Order: sequence, then C-alpha cells, then structure tokens
Amino acid sequence: MNRKRLTKGLGLAALIIALCALPSFVTGVYLAHVLITIGINIVLAASLRFIATSGQLSLAHAGMMSVGAYTSALLAVKAGLSFWLAMPLGGLSAMVLAILVGIPFVRLRGIYFTMVTLFLSEFIRLIVQEWKRLTGGASGILDIPRPGAFVIPGLLNIDFSIKAHYYYLILFLALVSLLILYALEHSRIGTTLFSVQQSDSLAESLGVDTAGYRILAFGIGCFFAGIVGAFYGHYYTGINPDSFGYLGGIYVLMYMVVGGIRRFPGPIIGAVILTVVPELSSGLQEYEPFVFAAILLIIIFFLREGVVSLPERIRKVRKEASLRSESKV
Repeated sequence: MNRKRLTKGLGLAALIIALCALPSFVTGVYLAHVLITIGINIVLAASLRFIATSGQLSLAHAGMMSVGAYTSALLAVKAGLSFWLAMPLGGLSAMVLAILVGIPFVRLRGIYFTMVTLFLSEFIRLIVQEWKRLTGGASGILDIPRPGAFVIPGLLNIDFSIKAHYYYLILFLALVSLLILYALEHSRIGTTLFSVQQSDSLAESLGVDTAGYRILAFGIGCFFAGIVGAFYGHYYTGINPDSFGYLGGIYVLMYMVVGGIRRFPGPIIGAVILTVVPELSSGLQEYEPFVFAAILLIIIFFLREGVVSLPERIRKVRKEASLRSESKV
C-alpha cells in the first residue's frame, strides 16, 4: 500500500514538474492559449464535480463565472483595485450569491434543482446585459487591466505582458484549487456529502443537516467558478454577456460526465479531451456542439464510468480473454 502511494506521489510530482517545464517546449502563442483554456476548464469541471458529490447537478457555472468576471473587472476598472485583490473578491461574490440562492432552492431534487440553476445562469446574463450603466450592457467591459507584476524581491519578477506567465498563473490556480477540492473531498465534509448523495433521508435521521451541506457544496463549487471567471476577464481584457452563455455551463457538465463523475481525476481528463479535440482541426470548431454530443454518446454507450475507467476496462477485458484461453487449454 505504501509503495502504491509512493508511486502515485512520484508520478504526480513528475507530472507537475513536466507541466512547469512545458512553456520551454511550447513556443507558439496559440498553443499557450490552448493550455491556458485547458487550465480554466479543469477548475470549472473539478469544482462542478464537488457540487455533484452532494447529489445535485448544477448548470449555473457559466453564470457564476460571469459574476466573478464582472465583479473583478468592475473593481479593477472603476475602483482601481489590484487584480490580486479583485480576483479573490470575484470568487467570494459568486460564493455569496450561490449561498443566497441555495437557501430557498437547495431542497429541490434532481432535475428541478438543475433547471433552477440553468434559469439562474440565464437570469444573471440578462441582468448583466440590461444593467448598462454598470456593466456596459451588450458591449460589455473593455480594457480590463492585466494583472500587475508579481514581485518577490531577489527571487521573482513576473510581468504579465508575456503569454507564458498567464500559463503559470492558471497552472498555480488549478493546482491550488484541485488540492483544496481533493482535501475537502477526503475530509469529514466530503464523507458527509457522499452520505447525503447516497441517501439524504438516512443522513437526516442521523442528525446531518443535509440542506446545509448542499448549500456549502454549492457555495464552494461556485467560488472556484468565480475565481476562474475573474482570471478569464483579466486574461482576455474584455468581457460581455455572450462570453458566459448557458451553453458554457452545459459544456462544463459534459467535461465531468465524459471524464467520469465518480472519480476525482475524471473531470480533469474530460476537460483536457474536450478542450483539445476541437483544436486538433480548425474545421471541427464550427461543429463543436455536435462533436461534443458524439463523444458524449460514445461514452454513455461504451464507457458509462467515463474515460477515467478505460484502463480498468482494458484490464478486465484482458483478464477475461486470458481466462477463456486457459479454459480452452
């Protein structure tokens, strides 16, 4: 068991080192942009899975992402606040809104909660579009300042006019986010959320505040959506309501399902695959929804546990094949 953990630890360390060294081998601006997009999608998918551990599926991630983006952008543009303060405040604003919405609606189950979150995402988009004096309406907010230089005297001086530095920032955000989400999932909170997912009535009979834990999961998941939303706005230096349409929330759900909802690495794998596949051919980008739908159907029919279960499935097939060959002998 210790050897297995050591192997996993060394493999994870090697992966992180490889990711840190990646900009040395990826020199193209476009490829750097794809890597940054992968980082954003990984955080979105992993945080959505955390909400799903409570037994609820949310389609509000695009809306919560826009809350974080607009909050951070407005604080930076109109209040002159630094990106390093505006970004976490963007995440907190999304978390507060999620908790306020979760209080009256968290007792809804299944498709009803999912539909409410979809309506919430569209409601946020409409408010942003109509509140022209504050948000700029359909034109959005332009000239959002880039992150200021990150300086540690004598050690580090990062200037965010360079694309690779955005890659390191989203890599840092993704690693910290995944570490926090993993720690929460394997803590008492995560264990309780899984028990609520399995049987909320049984959990309530044991004294668990199921509604409170669902609100907590929804709030935490939306916090990370707000954080990457803030990053998104400062990275692109411009946002508008169309940047956060309802289709974005559906895509995040697809990342999670395709990768595998039952295991922590699942959404990470799904986000990587569904971000990279449309980029392999410029002709596929126009048909992205159809490509995603085709991949999703393949997963549903052949890999219901997601792509993350593929190695286990291969081992099972090989074992069955070897048993058949031995029985013939």
